[in-house]
Amino acid sequence: MTSVAAVCEVLEHSAPHQLAEEWDNVGLLVGERSRPVKRLMTCLTITPASAAEAVEEGVQMVVTHHPLPFHELRRLTSESTSGRLLLQLIEAGVAIYSPHTAFDSSERGINQQLAEGIGLVRITPLLPGPEENDSLGTGRVGEIEPALSLDQVASRVAAFLDARQVQVVGETDRQVQRVAVACGSGGGLLEDAQQAGCDLLVTGEARFHSCLEADATGLALVLAGHFASERFALERLAVEIAEEFPDVETFASRNETDPLRWVSNSPDRAE
Repeated sequence: MTSVAAVCEVLEHSAPHQLAEEWDNVGLLVGERSRPVKRLMTCLTITPASAAEAVEEGVQMVVTHHPLPFHELRRLTSESTSGRLLLQLIEAGVAIYSPHTAFDSSERGINQQLAEGIGLVRITPLLPGPEENDSLGTGRVGEIEPALSLDQVASRVAAFLDARQVQVVGETDRQVQRVAVACGSGGGLLEDAQQAGCDLLVTGEARFHSCLEADATGLALVLAGHFASERFALERLAVEIAEEFPDVETFASRNETDPLRWVSNSPDRAE
Protein backbone atom coordinates (compact mmCIF):
# COMPACT_ATOMS: atom_id res chain seq x y z
CA MET A 1 0.00 0.00 0.00
CA THR A 2 1.21 3.51 -0.82
CA SER A 3 2.51 5.49 2.13
CA VAL A 4 2.80 9.20 2.82
CA ALA A 5 6.56 8.77 2.45
CA ALA A 6 6.18 7.27 -1.03
CA VAL A 7 4.09 10.19 -2.23
CA CYS A 8 6.54 12.64 -0.68
CA GLU A 9 9.44 10.98 -2.48
CA VAL A 10 7.78 11.37 -5.89
CA LEU A 11 6.83 14.99 -5.21
CA GLU A 12 10.29 15.86 -3.92
CA HIS A 13 11.85 14.32 -7.03
CA SER A 14 9.63 16.28 -9.43
CA ALA A 15 9.94 19.55 -7.47
CA PRO A 16 13.25 19.46 -5.53
CA HIS A 17 13.23 21.46 -2.34
CA GLN A 18 16.39 23.37 -3.28
CA LEU A 19 14.35 25.17 -5.93
CA ALA A 20 12.10 26.76 -3.31
CA GLU A 21 12.58 30.38 -2.32
CA GLU A 22 14.40 30.92 0.98
CA TRP A 23 11.31 32.38 2.62
CA ASP A 24 9.11 29.43 1.64
CA ASN A 25 7.92 26.44 3.66
CA VAL A 26 7.81 23.35 1.46
CA GLY A 27 7.65 19.58 1.92
CA LEU A 28 5.70 17.46 4.37
CA LEU A 29 4.23 19.96 6.83
CA VAL A 30 1.83 17.76 8.79
CA GLY A 31 1.61 13.99 9.22
CA GLU A 32 3.49 10.74 9.74
CA ARG A 33 5.47 9.40 6.80
CA SER A 34 4.63 5.80 7.62
CA ARG A 35 0.84 6.28 7.36
CA PRO A 36 -0.92 4.60 4.38
CA VAL A 37 -2.62 6.72 1.71
CA LYS A 38 -5.78 5.41 0.04
CA ARG A 39 -7.31 8.72 -0.99
CA LEU A 40 -5.50 11.98 -1.84
CA MET A 41 -6.72 15.45 -2.76
CA THR A 42 -4.83 18.28 -4.42
CA CYS A 43 -5.79 21.93 -4.02
CA LEU A 44 -4.33 25.37 -4.54
CA THR A 45 -4.98 26.49 -0.96
CA ILE A 46 -6.32 24.93 2.21
CA THR A 47 -9.45 26.92 3.02
CA PRO A 48 -12.47 26.13 5.19
CA ALA A 49 -14.16 24.70 2.08
CA SER A 50 -11.27 22.53 0.93
CA ALA A 51 -10.42 21.37 4.45
CA ALA A 52 -14.03 20.31 5.06
CA GLU A 53 -14.01 18.54 1.69
CA ALA A 54 -10.85 16.61 2.60
CA VAL A 55 -12.41 15.43 5.86
CA GLU A 56 -15.77 14.58 4.27
CA GLU A 57 -14.09 12.67 1.44
CA GLY A 58 -11.96 10.69 3.91
CA VAL A 59 -8.61 11.52 2.34
CA GLN A 60 -5.39 10.65 4.12
CA MET A 61 -3.29 13.29 2.38
CA VAL A 62 -3.70 16.76 0.90
CA VAL A 63 -1.18 18.19 -1.55
CA THR A 64 -1.69 21.95 -1.41
CA HIS A 65 0.26 24.44 -3.46
CA HIS A 66 0.19 27.16 -0.81
CA PRO A 67 1.71 25.95 2.49
CA LEU A 68 -0.21 25.50 5.71
CA PRO A 69 1.35 26.39 8.03
CA PHE A 70 3.26 29.04 6.12
CA HIS A 71 4.79 31.07 8.95
CA GLU A 72 6.20 29.71 12.18
CA LEU A 73 3.52 28.96 14.78
CA ARG A 74 3.86 29.93 18.42
CA ARG A 75 0.64 28.14 19.30
CA LEU A 76 -1.83 25.83 17.60
CA THR A 77 -5.34 26.69 18.73
CA SER A 78 -8.75 27.24 17.20
CA GLU A 79 -8.48 30.97 17.82
CA SER A 80 -6.93 31.56 14.38
CA THR A 81 -8.13 30.44 10.97
CA SER A 82 -4.92 28.54 10.25
CA GLY A 83 -5.06 26.91 13.67
CA ARG A 84 -8.66 25.77 13.16
CA LEU A 85 -7.87 24.30 9.74
CA LEU A 86 -4.76 22.52 10.97
CA LEU A 87 -6.55 21.07 13.98
CA GLN A 88 -9.42 19.92 11.78
CA LEU A 89 -7.06 18.06 9.43
CA ILE A 90 -4.81 16.70 12.17
CA GLU A 91 -7.80 15.33 14.08
CA ALA A 92 -8.94 13.59 10.88
CA GLY A 93 -5.48 12.11 10.32
CA VAL A 94 -4.82 14.06 7.13
CA ALA A 95 -1.21 14.67 6.09
CA ILE A 96 -0.32 17.96 4.36
CA TYR A 97 2.36 18.42 1.72
CA SER A 98 3.23 21.64 -0.12
CA PRO A 99 5.63 21.98 -3.09
CA HIS A 100 4.88 25.72 -3.61
CA THR A 101 7.76 27.70 -5.17
CA ALA A 102 9.72 24.50 -5.85
CA PHE A 103 6.81 23.44 -8.09
CA ASP A 104 6.70 26.90 -9.67
CA SER A 105 10.33 26.61 -10.76
CA SER A 106 10.76 22.90 -11.50
CA GLU A 107 11.44 21.45 -14.92
CA ARG A 108 7.79 20.49 -15.48
CA GLY A 109 6.38 22.95 -12.98
CA ILE A 110 3.67 25.57 -13.20
CA ASN A 111 5.63 28.22 -15.09
CA GLN A 112 6.86 25.72 -17.67
CA GLN A 113 3.32 24.42 -18.18
CA LEU A 114 1.96 27.95 -18.47
CA ALA A 115 4.64 28.99 -20.97
CA GLU A 116 3.96 25.94 -23.13
CA GLY A 117 0.20 26.34 -22.75
CA ILE A 118 0.18 29.82 -24.25
CA GLY A 119 2.37 28.72 -27.13
CA LEU A 120 5.83 30.02 -26.27
CA VAL A 121 8.87 28.48 -27.96
CA ARG A 122 12.56 28.40 -26.99
CA ILE A 123 11.54 28.47 -23.33
CA THR A 124 14.19 29.02 -20.65
CA PRO A 125 14.05 30.14 -17.00
CA LEU A 126 13.75 33.88 -16.50
CA LEU A 127 16.12 33.54 -13.53
CA PRO A 128 18.26 30.39 -13.95
CA GLY A 129 18.65 28.05 -11.01
CA PRO A 130 21.41 25.45 -10.46
CA GLU A 131 24.10 25.73 -13.12
CA GLU A 132 24.06 22.01 -13.84
CA ASN A 133 20.49 22.18 -15.19
CA ASP A 134 19.50 25.12 -17.36
CA SER A 135 15.85 24.03 -17.38
CA LEU A 136 15.36 24.94 -13.72
CA GLY A 137 14.77 28.37 -12.26
CA THR A 138 12.32 31.14 -11.45
CA GLY A 139 9.75 32.12 -14.07
CA ARG A 140 10.06 31.40 -17.77
CA VAL A 141 10.83 33.42 -20.87
CA GLY A 142 10.15 32.48 -24.48
CA GLU A 143 8.90 33.78 -27.79
CA ILE A 144 5.70 33.79 -29.78
CA GLU A 145 6.11 33.11 -33.48
CA PRO A 146 4.89 34.98 -35.34
CA ALA A 147 4.40 38.02 -33.13
CA LEU A 148 0.83 38.68 -31.99
CA SER A 149 -1.03 41.67 -30.65
CA LEU A 150 -1.38 42.08 -26.91
CA ASP A 151 -5.12 41.50 -27.30
CA GLN A 152 -4.50 38.19 -29.11
CA VAL A 153 -2.04 36.98 -26.47
CA ALA A 154 -4.42 37.98 -23.68
CA SER A 155 -7.18 35.96 -25.35
CA ARG A 156 -4.82 33.00 -25.65
CA VAL A 157 -3.95 33.21 -21.94
CA ALA A 158 -7.63 33.39 -20.98
CA ALA A 159 -8.47 30.41 -23.16
CA PHE A 160 -5.67 28.23 -21.78
CA LEU A 161 -6.54 29.04 -18.17
CA ASP A 162 -10.29 28.87 -18.78
CA ALA A 163 -10.54 32.38 -17.33
CA ARG A 164 -13.59 34.46 -18.19
CA GLN A 165 -11.56 37.68 -18.07
CA VAL A 166 -7.97 38.86 -17.80
CA GLN A 167 -6.56 42.33 -17.22
CA VAL A 168 -3.97 43.99 -19.44
CA VAL A 169 -1.56 46.90 -19.19
CA GLY A 170 -0.57 48.41 -22.52
CA GLU A 171 -2.13 49.17 -25.87
CA THR A 172 -4.03 46.09 -26.97
CA ASP A 173 -2.97 46.39 -30.61
CA ARG A 174 0.77 46.55 -29.88
CA GLN A 175 2.82 43.61 -31.15
CA VAL A 176 4.50 41.32 -28.64
CA GLN A 177 6.96 38.51 -29.27
CA ARG A 178 9.29 37.98 -26.32
CA VAL A 179 7.23 36.98 -23.29
CA ALA A 180 8.02 36.34 -19.63
CA VAL A 181 5.80 34.11 -17.49
CA ALA A 182 5.50 34.11 -13.69
CA CYS A 183 2.52 32.40 -12.05
CA GLY A 184 0.84 33.76 -8.94
CA SER A 185 2.11 37.09 -7.60
CA GLY A 186 4.74 37.64 -10.25
CA GLY A 187 4.76 41.42 -10.36
CA GLY A 188 8.05 41.43 -8.49
CA LEU A 189 9.75 40.05 -11.59
CA LEU A 190 8.94 43.15 -13.61
CA GLU A 191 12.54 44.40 -13.71
CA ASP A 192 13.85 40.94 -14.57
CA ALA A 193 11.43 40.72 -17.51
CA GLN A 194 12.57 44.14 -18.71
CA GLN A 195 16.24 43.18 -18.45
CA ALA A 196 15.50 40.00 -20.44
CA GLY A 197 14.23 42.16 -23.28
CA CYS A 198 10.61 41.08 -22.94
CA ASP A 199 7.67 42.85 -24.53
CA LEU A 200 5.18 41.26 -22.13
CA LEU A 201 4.96 39.71 -18.67
CA VAL A 202 2.15 37.21 -18.08
CA THR A 203 1.41 36.70 -14.40
CA GLY A 204 -1.42 36.22 -11.93
CA GLU A 205 -1.41 39.56 -10.18
CA ALA A 206 0.73 42.68 -9.74
CA ARG A 207 0.59 45.67 -7.42
CA PHE A 208 -0.90 48.90 -8.75
CA HIS A 209 2.44 50.70 -8.71
CA SER A 210 4.05 47.80 -10.58
CA CYS A 211 1.40 48.24 -13.25
CA LEU A 212 2.19 51.95 -13.44
CA GLU A 213 5.90 51.18 -13.73
CA ALA A 214 5.26 48.64 -16.48
CA ASP A 215 3.14 51.13 -18.38
CA ALA A 216 5.77 53.86 -18.03
CA THR A 217 8.60 51.64 -19.26
CA GLY A 218 6.69 50.05 -22.14
CA LEU A 219 6.38 46.53 -20.76
CA ALA A 220 2.92 45.09 -21.37
CA LEU A 221 1.22 42.98 -18.69
CA VAL A 222 -1.43 40.29 -18.78
CA LEU A 223 -2.89 39.62 -15.32
CA ALA A 224 -4.89 36.40 -15.25
CA GLY A 225 -5.61 36.29 -11.53
CA HIS A 226 -3.62 34.43 -8.88
CA PHE A 227 -6.08 31.56 -8.71
CA ALA A 228 -6.38 30.98 -12.46
CA SER A 229 -2.64 31.21 -13.08
CA GLU A 230 -1.91 28.28 -10.75
CA ARG A 231 -5.02 26.19 -10.13
CA PHE A 232 -4.84 24.40 -13.51
CA ALA A 233 -1.52 22.83 -12.55
CA LEU A 234 -2.95 21.32 -9.37
CA GLU A 235 -5.62 19.62 -11.46
CA ARG A 236 -2.90 18.19 -13.70
CA LEU A 237 -0.87 17.17 -10.65
CA ALA A 238 -3.79 15.07 -9.40
CA VAL A 239 -3.78 13.17 -12.69
CA GLU A 240 -0.02 12.63 -12.51
CA ILE A 241 -0.17 11.34 -8.93
CA ALA A 242 -2.99 8.97 -9.89
CA GLU A 243 -0.86 7.59 -12.74
CA GLU A 244 2.12 7.13 -10.41
CA PHE A 245 0.02 5.47 -7.68
CA PRO A 246 -2.89 3.53 -9.24
CA ASP A 247 -3.94 2.22 -5.83
CA VAL A 248 -4.56 5.76 -4.55
CA GLU A 249 -7.85 7.45 -5.44
CA THR A 250 -6.64 10.94 -6.34
CA PHE A 251 -8.69 14.00 -7.25
CA ALA A 252 -8.43 17.79 -7.34
CA SER A 253 -10.62 19.67 -4.90
CA ARG A 254 -14.11 20.16 -6.29
CA ASN A 255 -15.13 22.80 -3.73
CA GLU A 256 -12.21 25.18 -4.11
CA THR A 257 -13.08 28.45 -5.83
CA ASP A 258 -11.47 31.77 -6.60
CA PRO A 259 -12.36 34.16 -3.74
CA LEU A 260 -12.41 37.10 -6.18
CA ARG A 261 -15.50 37.82 -8.25
CA TRP A 262 -16.20 40.26 -11.06
CA VAL A 263 -19.33 42.36 -10.46
CA SER A 264 -20.97 44.36 -13.24
CA ASN A 265 -22.31 47.89 -12.83
CA SER A 266 -25.83 46.46 -12.71
CA PRO A 267 -26.89 45.62 -9.13
CA ASP A 268 -28.74 42.56 -10.36
CA ARG A 269 -25.85 41.02 -12.27
CA ALA A 270 -22.66 39.40 -10.96
CA GLU A 271 -20.08 38.01 -13.38
